[in-house]
Amino acid sequence: MLRHRRFDGGWTRPLRRELLLQRDAVAVLPYDPDRDRVLLVEQFRVGALGAADGAWLLEAPAGLLEPGESVEACARRELLEECGIEAGRLERALVYRSSPGGTSESVTVVIAEARLDRGGGLAGSAAEDEDIRAHVLPAEEAFALVRAGRIVATTGLVPLLWLELERARLRAAWRPTAPSGA
Repeated sequence: MLRHRRFDGGWTRPLRRELLLQRDAVAVLPYDPDRDRVLLVEQFRVGALGAADGAWLLEAPAGLLEPGESVEACARRELLEECGIEAGRLERALVYRSSPGGTSESVTVVIAEARLDRGGGLAGSAAEDEDIRAHVLPAEEAFALVRAGRIVATTGLVPLLWLELERARLRAAWRPTAPSGA
């Protein structure tokens, strides 16, 4: 039971609310600025089990922060575990609350510089029973999937929407010697 102050200065009556306490998470979107590609992972998500479009979702690699672990270390660890790739430079994009109506989790979004010259594949941590398929696709194709409603997980939507807004700046910063128009 809890009470909180109301906008008018009074107090609510005692309220019953459920709250799932979770560790904070990191969603890391691998981005290849030279090839203008992203890597998304497809995996089974139990929370979407009853969804009409199915429980296999496209999203950025993500994971929970271990106690004492930095956001950057978590991002690098998750990329190795879920995709078998190493990150170059990292840019912290933003922090969001995944579902504040019922969970304490906040998610830090990181964009990771990565060489994405391969087409994806199967990966995941056997110890965590992860069954992950990695998809490498042009950034514009990923943005189109968002607009078409094919990417519905917040760990896919938020990083891709941020990248769509900041891609030109990020490419300029990460490709200082690229010829103009590349």
